[in-house]
Amino acid sequence: MTAVRSSSLFRRLRPGLLTAVVLSTALLGAALSAAPAADAGAAAPAAYPGVAPALGGAAVSVAAPTGTAGPTPTTPSSTPSTSPVPPSAPTNLTASEVRTGSITLTWTAATSGCCAITGYDIAYYQEFGDIGLSATAGAVTTTTITAHVGPGMQFSFRMIARDSLGQRSNWSDVLSVVTPVTDTGPDTTPPSAPRSLTVGEVTPSTATLSWSPSTDNVGVFGYNIYQFDGWFTSRLIATVPDTTYTTSLPTSTPLRNLYYVRARDEVGNISIASNTVELPTVSTPTPSPPSTCRVTYRNQSEWQGGFVATATVHNTGAAPIDGWAVSFSFPGDQQVTSGWNATIGQTGATVTARNVDWNRVLAPDSSATFGIQGRWGVSDAPPTGFSLNGAPCTAG
Repeated sequence: MTAVRSSSLFRRLRPGLLTAVVLSTALLGAALSAAPAADAGAAAPAAYPGVAPALGGAAVSVAAPTGTAGPTPTTPSSTPSTSPVPPSAPTNLTASEVRTGSITLTWTAATSGCCAITGYDIAYYQEFGDIGLSATAGAVTTTTITAHVGPGMQFSFRMIARDSLGQRSNWSDVLSVVTPVTDTGPDTTPPSAPRSLTVGEVTPSTATLSWSPSTDNVGVFGYNIYQFDGWFTSRLIATVPDTTYTTSLPTSTPLRNLYYVRARDEVGNISIASNTVELPTVSTPTPSPPSTCRVTYRNQSEWQGGFVATATVHNTGAAPIDGWAVSFSFPGDQQVTSGWNATIGQTGATVTARNVDWNRVLAPDSSATFGIQGRWGVSDAPPTGFSLNGAPCTAG
């Protein structure tokens, strides 16, 4: 029989929001770790008592139960009083029947400490959301939740007992349940949850996920991979037939870059979620400042074994340059033998030309030209990359 007497919706707190939102001690105690929102579909009866892994600091979402309306329940306390003796926690919380639009909970009654058990407070939420629901049931050991329950959805439940003095027990263990996508068959049983989701090889732009395979009464069709922002948004990014997947890393994420996996069968039933893993984001390099110089290199004359060239350095910035050194590398086997309008040195293929006294200062939008004479044997190809005082310059 349905024994839910009342329910109330609440939004769960997130790290960093404690000063913005105030919740009662009872609702904070009821908040559970976050898990994924389920895929849409239709569902069938079955019980699924698996416990989903907790997400530290993640959002909690909860759906609302149905039942006879009654007075607003007294907010439960997460810390039971000790005198007189409070009741024990309810145990063996299970889902005795699970359908597309309802979940029937069954449990072993709490043991009274001093006074009669008068009822139970239930906290539950849909995984990977931040909206929760609390409800109360009478002195019974079963109740059916229907509000906000739909096909292919995963929920987490726990409950607390209260006695005639208003004392509360400790919380029961957490129960995770996933609804089927159909109540009429041919397959109404979701697969088992994937286990041991881990991160393998990570490159600058990708990461490889792997997990242990699920089982199903008919057969596992594949695996859905989800990205979760750590707050309330889950996004299906891929469905794969095997137990590995390589994903691209995002360049940025507003909260957390979490991933989880759910198995699915051929009719669309989906499992309880795997554990979650967190992946890094792509490091966006700091853009280089715009170039404030330009170097123009020209071969003035060339003959077998020798050449004459000029190079002009332009100050394209807004500030004067007091003292300059232009560097470049020959792509061929050129060797500088002499030069003018600059002090020129060469080490290997790298040439550095430094100002002389009379052209030391380059005002904005001005230039200085120097010349080179040299020899070559195999190639006299002109250089294409230049720097001024260690900073890259535009060529041309």
